[in-house]
Amino acid sequence: MDIELTTRTNFAYFSVRFIPKRITMANLETTYLGLKLKNPLIISSSGLTSSVERVKKAEAAGAGAVVLKSLFEEQILHEAGSLAVSSDYPEAMDYLKAYVTSNNVENYLTLISEAKKAVSIPVIASINCMSASQWIDFAAKIQEAGADAIEVNVFILPNDPQKTTESYEELYYVLAEKLKKVVTIPVAFKLGAHFTNPLRIVEQLWYRKVEGVVLFNRFFEPDFDIEKMRVVSAEVFSNPSDLRNTLRWVGMAAEKVKNINISASTGVHNGEAAVKLLLAGANTVQVCSALYKNGPEYLKEMLSYIETWMKSKGYTSVDQFRGAMSHGKIGDPAVYERSQFMKYYSSHD
Repeated sequence: MDIELTTRTNFAYFSVRFIPKRITMANLETTYLGLKLKNPLIISSSGLTSSVERVKKAEAAGAGAVVLKSLFEEQILHEAGSLAVSSDYPEAMDYLKAYVTSNNVENYLTLISEAKKAVSIPVIASINCMSASQWIDFAAKIQEAGADAIEVNVFILPNDPQKTTESYEELYYVLAEKLKKVVTIPVAFKLGAHFTNPLRIVEQLWYRKVEGVVLFNRFFEPDFDIEKMRVVSAEVFSNPSDLRNTLRWVGMAAEKVKNINISASTGVHNGEAAVKLLLAGANTVQVCSALYKNGPEYLKEMLSYIETWMKSKGYTSVDQFRGAMSHGKIGDPAVYERSQFMKYYSSHD
């Protein structure tokens, strides 16, 4: 509001109007999979999004969207198999598999519908599958339950030396084609980082009308307990150093497969990492490990960092700087493709 002061000088009245300087707030809004988000930070699929109460906490902490904890095909099969062990009937496995699957699916659909009622931010469902069989029908039910989009968390371990790389990759494409025939809501594939050519996978998924990709997923990795002589799980959380690989491929994919949406994941432990991935060309940034270590409220600190950085650079919206350092937008794009340490080691004896 303008403030007007009146003063008297030499028997004349003068009006002096003070107009406060308008402060332009940073606009963090973005679009991902056709969905409007208030900011680009998404809490990724995990225990942090496994219940309605946790989804509500995520929204309160400032999340732009949430990806619900995945429903795991592998977990369902394992649960059914464990129950079938105690049965003497040969058909028990089929029955228990159907029962356990139905029960888990119904619980998950309830989570989707209840979460949608409880929050205003986008709710993205997640399925972690090993095959393209029953999950196609399940995807249609997810859409009916009200999910805003589906994230397909799939990894097919190449464990057969007789199979070609192409045959493994084809399984992803078949799944994409089948999914897009039964759902109209957006679909994103959460990919691992170990493909021979990740850019081709991204491009081929786009050709099959997949709207987005998440780069990259983390998978179970084995470790050895050499005292107890058994195989155990390695560290499940990412490290800040993991960001480098994500940064490279996000920056290249954003430039070389321009129309597909990218959500960056793995190695995101602070606001600076989020800014880097947006500069590389990501539409959104998924956060998980940092929130397990610091709590969901840590999102506010990350968002504050992004806003402060934007103001220091004169940016008023995310769109103004997104992709500014992607492959092809920088002076020497070859730095994205460099894989050896020649320059580094030449200066270090």
